[in-house]
Amino acid sequence: MEKESKNSVNKNSPYQDIINLPHPISANHEPMTIYNRAAQFSPFAALTGFEGVIKETARLTDHKVELDEAEKEMLDKKLRIIKEQSRSIETQAAEAKDRDRIAVTYFKPDERKEGGVYVTEDGIVKKIDPNEQVMIMSNGSRIPLEDIVDMSGDIFKIMDEY
Repeated sequence: MEKESKNSVNKNSPYQDIINLPHPISANHEPMTIYNRAAQFSPFAALTGFEGVIKETARLTDHKVELDEAEKEMLDKKLRIIKEQSRSIETQAAEAKDRDRIAVTYFKPDERKEGGVYVTEDGIVKKIDPNEQVMIMSNGSRIPLEDIVDMSGDIFKIMDEY
């Protein structure tokens, strides 16, 4: 039996009439580069945004710690000291000194998921608003009183004297 070569085609083949024609080349389009041709077969992002969701899930948050009664009482005393030491806004801005600076540590809830982060802000208290239950700092930031877990500064040395 004689083996047929690759180029030879069975005489009864339905493609006999086109098998030996030259490869067609478009007159309207440039040939595709090897890079673009390979890109057709590269994987695509079927799960667009999935990587971001994974990163968001992996991002750690803290749970809000509930203060015990002694800690709450201590914070109340510190808030009273701040109220007693507070002056009018104009006077405070002119007379603010380093001794008036405090560090406030509070819980800031996360906007996207359960939990949050503890933030410490250093500055001068401008006002404590009892209606809105917020502490307003001289830089304009507003700290909810219920989220405050600690305050420290020279202004609280009065507590140590008692």
